[in-house]
This record gives sequence, structure tokens and C-alpha cells, in this order.
Amino acid sequence: MAHYVMATGGTGGHIYPAVAVAQELIRRGHTAALLGQRGGMEQGAAQRAGLDFLGVEAGKLVRSGQGRPDPRELLRAAGGVVQARRALQAQRPAAVVGYGGFASLPGVLAAQSLGIPTVLHEQNAHLGLTQRLAVGRARAVGTAYDEVIGLPQGRGALVGMPVREERLTRPEALGRLQDAGLALDQNRLTLLVMGGSQGSLALNQGVPAALRNVLGSGELHGELVQVLHSTGPRWLEEVRPVVADLPWYHVTGFVDAPAAWSVADLGITRAGTGTLAEAAFYGVPLIMVPLPESAENHQLHNAQAVQRAGAGRLVEQSGLAAELGGRVLECGLPGTRQEMRRAAQQRSPAGAAARLADLIEQL
Repeated sequence: MAHYVMATGGTGGHIYPAVAVAQELIRRGHTAALLGQRGGMEQGAAQRAGLDFLGVEAGKLVRSGQGRPDPRELLRAAGGVVQARRALQAQRPAAVVGYGGFASLPGVLAAQSLGIPTVLHEQNAHLGLTQRLAVGRARAVGTAYDEVIGLPQGRGALVGMPVREERLTRPEALGRLQDAGLALDQNRLTLLVMGGSQGSLALNQGVPAALRNVLGSGELHGELVQVLHSTGPRWLEEVRPVVADLPWYHVTGFVDAPAAWSVADLGITRAGTGTLAEAAFYGVPLIMVPLPESAENHQLHNAQAVQRAGAGRLVEQSGLAAELGGRVLECGLPGTRQEMRRAAQQRSPAGAAARLADLIEQL
């Protein structure tokens, strides 16, 4: 059996696929660890999953006002590569797997400088900057899309978007949420509001008012309804007082995602690939509000694809206040909701973690 290191970090869309694949490799008898930014959210994710964590510095590859990389961040990234080299020399992994994002770069570049085989996973339809820096020396590239702009033809193997494939019954999921202090009603229709792993200011500001207007005293088309809103830790204390008078509106800074998806009947989310993959795995129809600043506007393209498939409805952020209530009324109709659920289930990424693990093992 072999030892593998997952180089990841920055956002949940990069971290959770790495956790899913690490757990799949462990199930196969291997060992696996996560390598990322010291103090980043990947460190907490590794601890919660019971995975060893290797922390290094990781400079963000952002641009300064003159359009050039910030020298301070480049120095941090270089220092991270040195630290990652030391960690990998001690770990001696069979391969390092990079999931994109600035926090994955030190581990991938360190591995390549040491001659350790590297595998990349590209989750978007556009090859990211950190992946472009590493793809030339990567042994294999797993993708979530049939075609990836910027990736040479024939270099990618379609594996899908790995998600945490944890199935929970509704009572099991409600029990886990109860343990976390979220007392939801088993018999109410549940709307899940989730702005990504770190929350979304636009959703936190716009969704509560829209839902207050359309749901009134907590009903949707004659059904009792409740809202589970994951604000992100940064925004919790700003959102909590806004909905304090609504007994059916539950807010939390961070939510147990498998439990939340397992109870959700309808989601209001951003349109990152990871979020859309999790919604599809759990068969949850979505109202999607793409992040306008996403690279190459990829979240808008993601949401348009889901809408074409019939698994969701798109609301652009500029029209959030005017359109969200109408979308909730439309998607909340029982017949519409069931049609969207079936369409979502047809997009399920089940097996993606296993397919990427297969690609890694082939090395």
C-alpha cells in the first residue's frame, strides 16, 4: 500500500474534493494526508476528517495595482515551496495530488522539484492559474468537464467532481443538526441557504428580506416551511438579529454539509462547481446566484448549464432583490420541485472520488 498527499486549500470547492479522495484512498488500504496553508480552513477540514495535516505558507497569486504579482505574496509562496519540500521529504509519498487554488501550489511545485509524481484535478471548465503553472510536469490530470479551456487536448481524463458521498436519512440528518444546536422540524419543507464555505455577503444581505416577504408566517403554497441559512462565520452576528423574530428561520455560521443537504428540499446557493456537485449528489433543486467576480465568469456558465438541464433556476446577483421571491414561489410548487429533483439526480457525481483514486493508483 502507498502513501499519498493531497495539496489543497483556500475554499471548500478545492478542499472537500481532496478530503473525499483521501478518504477513498484510505478505504482502499492506503494512507493519505492533506498539505495546505497553515491556519487555513483546510487545516480544520483535515482535523474534522481525522486526516494528518501538513501546514506551509501559501502566497496568494493576486495582482497589485500595476498588474504585476505582489512581491510579498511571491516571497510567501517561495517560502511555502521550501517548507513543502521538507515535509514531502519526510513523508515520502508515492504521489502528490493538486486540487487548484493558491494553497495547493507549494505542495505541487515542491513535489515536482523532488521528482515525486503529481496528479492534478481541475474542477472548472477553464484551467486555473495554479494548475497552468504545474500541468506541464504533471503525470495525469483529472477533470470535472469533458473539455477544459487551456488544457492541451488529450491531457485530461474525465472523472467528475468528487464529493463527500455520505448518505443520511432525514431523521439521521436532523439528529446531527440537533446536536449542533439547530432544532429543525422533520415535517416542514426545508430551504437551505448556503453561500459557499466562507459565506456570501450578497446572499446574507438579500435572502432574508426576500424570504420574509414571500414566506410570511412560514408557509409556501400551503406547506409549513423552515429555512436553514449558513452565513459563514464572519457574517453570523450580522444576520442573526435580522431574522431573530422569525421562529422558522435558523442561522448558523457553519453547517454540517451532508446533514444540511440531506434535509434540504430546495437550495439557494452560489454556483461554484463543488456546490452544484453536492446538490446533484443529494438531488436538491437549486436557485443559483452566481458570483459575478468569479474567474472567466465561470459561475454564470455553471448555473446556465444546470438551468438547461432542468435542475435549477438562475437569478443574477443584480436582480436578487427583484427576482428571488418569484423564483422561490415557482420552484416551491410541489410538481416543479419534483421535476427539478429528478433532473438534479441525473447529474449526480457519484463515483467521482473513486474514479480519481483509480487515476492516482495507476501511477
